[in-house]
Amino acid sequence: MKKQVAILAGGLATRLYPLTEKIPKAMVDIKGKPFFEHQIALCKKNGIEEIVFCGGYLWEQVADYFGDGRKFGIKIVYSIEKEKLDTGGALKNAINFLREDFFVLYGDSYLTIDWKKAWNFYKKSKAKGLMTIYQNRPEDGLRSQIAINEKGWITDFTKENFTPEMKYVEYGLNILNLEVLDKISEKTFPIGNYFELLIARRQLIGYESAEIFQEIGSFEGIKKLIDSIN
Repeated sequence: MKKQVAILAGGLATRLYPLTEKIPKAMVDIKGKPFFEHQIALCKKNGIEEIVFCGGYLWEQVADYFGDGRKFGIKIVYSIEKEKLDTGGALKNAINFLREDFFVLYGDSYLTIDWKKAWNFYKKSKAKGLMTIYQNRPEDGLRSQIAINEKGWITDFTKENFTPEMKYVEYGLNILNLEVLDKISEKTFPIGNYFELLIARRQLIGYESAEIFQEIGSFEGIKKLIDSIN
């Protein structure tokens, strides 16, 4: 089966102003290439054959540069927000492009975890969703937001109501089943609503990464990524 990833890239990237006042985050230069080009290389390395680019802010620049992806050895289709939909609404907006099971990646994330192993783990679990997770350490300076049980099922996920049982953070690569996208009636909502729905049904499995995520959501993140890419 051909593997597919939806990349959520509709945000305004205000934390990177003035860098992103006239370009979208996907076009931020990382070692002489747009960041999205690095994401494409990562996707291809992990067996992805199609990208559904969920864009909004200045998405035309991405389409003009990357087109249908043929020049980069991958297929790219564009699902565009005509109004701000947030991450969950952006996925729902792309429903006609998505396959039965698909990866979800944030538009500012560069994740070196083995996606193929995560996919195989998901398929064996019979879950309806997978969230990659990272066990938080004090030196990381992050806020733990996820609790899991002894069998690896995620039991709690939050951005606000933190508890001592939470030892993990979201790593940034997720897998969802298409049938989940129709279960929320709202138009504009965060992807966390899907996670909460799956948790309530005991259908969200966790897959742990030993390494912390890389991202370009901040200037510090950009510097760390540049230092890490060969």
